[in-house]
Amino acid sequence: MPVTWLQPRFFGIGAVSLVTATILIVLTAPNAAAEPVNTGKGGSAEQKGGRDATGIYAAARIKYSGSVAPSGRTGNVTSSDVNWSPPSCWYAPYFGAKDFKKKMSADIKEAASAPGMAGTPGAAIGQTKAHYEDEYGWEDHPGYKDYNVEKDGEGMFWAGVENPNEPDILKRNSCTELPFWVDNGESPPPRYEQAINPEVLAALAYQHMELPDTEVTLAPDGTTKVNLPTWAWLDKADFHEVQATAALDAPGFTLTATTTAKPVSLKLQPGTPDADTYPASGECTFNEDGSIGEPYAKGKADQTPACGIKYLRSSGDGTFDLQATITWEIAWTGTGGAGGDMPDGTIANAQAVTVQEIQAVNR
Repeated sequence: MPVTWLQPRFFGIGAVSLVTATILIVLTAPNAAAEPVNTGKGGSAEQKGGRDATGIYAAARIKYSGSVAPSGRTGNVTSSDVNWSPPSCWYAPYFGAKDFKKKMSADIKEAASAPGMAGTPGAAIGQTKAHYEDEYGWEDHPGYKDYNVEKDGEGMFWAGVENPNEPDILKRNSCTELPFWVDNGESPPPRYEQAINPEVLAALAYQHMELPDTEVTLAPDGTTKVNLPTWAWLDKADFHEVQATAALDAPGFTLTATTTAKPVSLKLQPGTPDADTYPASGECTFNEDGSIGEPYAKGKADQTPACGIKYLRSSGDGTFDLQATITWEIAWTGTGGAGGDMPDGTIANAQAVTVQEIQAVNR
């Protein structure tokens, strides 16, 4: 079961001073994914060989299962909606109160002792310290007394988490809120629109989904003739409903979402304008048994294929790249009965087709 460990990042919110302070602090932060959470329900992390008694880690841990790409890599599904994309970052459970205090107080102390921290940077670090120690807050962002230690075990601090599969570093770093407290069993306040939820997990499952490659069976296979219909089909055993699941488990907070893909059509693009497709749209729909098209058999040479191509000229010394694209309808369900439709996904594959001229001799 692939597991993605994600590095929380918190760069500040609101006043520029707090942004500056938290940037300075996070520069000193070690990789949180290697640090277990100590919930106070057993021995220390060190005594447990890197785990606490509950096995909970300090970073958001998302498990992927089902038909997903290995090692947390992006899958092979392309969204048909160019305006849709998976989340670039989100907010997720990070540390319990005691562990958050230990980490943040150490980071603040290190940042404050760095060279050049006089003036505005030093004041900013002082405000960040006051936010978590002396209940310094602003607008609808309440401060915390002694890092909420009196509520340890009753909730967690949440922090921004980057999507490691997002290529745009600016988008990846766009979750800029300071870490905030959420009680166990509660949802983050509405202002945290990017907080992890079943829909976010469904989008991540979509991003990691691995669907069967598309390679149609052709008759004739590999080499065909000009003006001779080429039959194309897909076996029902190769294409069926596929599922991918993303799940997050943290103290007092468990979410899961399953994304389901169902194949609905095959589109053929001959690789040259000098060709006819069957049907004329080039889009072959699935049969009731889950197959596409109809296998070629002897005696069908004069028939029109349910799904296929007729090339009108030779490929010469080269080949035509037949593009076969499967469209999958995708929907999701998640914790609490949530669910809905997602953009269709596509899988494309190019196949080399040699088209020869039929030679005739007149006597």
